[in-house]
Amino acid sequence: MARWQYTRGLHDLGNGCYAWLQPDGTWGWSNAGLIESQGQTLLVDTLMGLRLTQDMLDAMRRQVPASARIGKLVNTHANPDHVLGNELVVGAEIISGRRAAEGIAKMDAAGFQRMAQNWQQMGDGGEFFHETMGRSFDFSGVTIVPPTVTFDGSMTLQVGDKAVRLVDLGPAHTESDTIVYVPGDHTVFTGDLVFNEGTPVMWAGPVQNWIAACDFLVGLDVETIVPGHGPITDKAGVLKQKRYFQYVRDEARKRYDAGVGWEEAARDMTLGEFAAWSDAERIVGNVFALYREFGARLSSEDERGLFGAMGRWRKQHRHVG
Repeated sequence: MARWQYTRGLHDLGNGCYAWLQPDGTWGWSNAGLIESQGQTLLVDTLMGLRLTQDMLDAMRRQVPASARIGKLVNTHANPDHVLGNELVVGAEIISGRRAAEGIAKMDAAGFQRMAQNWQQMGDGGEFFHETMGRSFDFSGVTIVPPTVTFDGSMTLQVGDKAVRLVDLGPAHTESDTIVYVPGDHTVFTGDLVFNEGTPVMWAGPVQNWIAACDFLVGLDVETIVPGHGPITDKAGVLKQKRYFQYVRDEARKRYDAGVGWEEAARDMTLGEFAAWSDAERIVGNVFALYREFGARLSSEDERGLFGAMGRWRKQHRHVG
């Protein structure tokens, strides 16, 4: 949406809703949100580590004094770039979908730091991790603080005079993907159910659930859609992502039925109208998830090799380009 600049920092969406944006929205550079009403506040997600989260919280406090004490924190899903700063939101009630909370509780903060330090011993996957995240983020000093309040399906919260509806539309991107919908302000924070101008990645699926989540978002009375990554958008951005998943699903199915392996199938697919999106190598992860859904016999070794396969795709296409 042209009226929203895609610049780093806090963007006032009007009437007590704010978006924290982190260009360029690629691996780990996630967005967050703030809702304020009558001195009460709700934070949507933290960021990839303590320094980034503290910078965000400091900026919020300067612009929105009530955010000096955040009453509620919603983690939309269990990916590190949305939860690694939880410990800094002191005193907040932390809320998520039940399965997201389980995933967050299992996170190994020290493991991220080890990966960042030892990437050279981890083959193609380590090289890809280093290139996309390991050299960009500081994973040190993080203590995982999981949600203390969980729900299944949906939950409605009150923030001042605002009703805020949480709806878990997963499994899709992950096992549990929650949107934070503010009906009175025609605004929704989608977490990673929307990647705007960037390629989404389906860690969980099934794909039809994600397509249905897109339909659900389009069916809401919203004007402002804050994605998990990328610029603020509207329903047109959601519909384009829906087309991406329909296209990849259909193309992957053709190759699966023809007996083509998952990595070869991803290399063989052209991206058409989606080719300009960032992180195009995620086609590999999406084809892998689709093959699993189609019934392919995929091993834990295949799954561990996903990052390396995405790295090889990226290298190949960079070379071609």
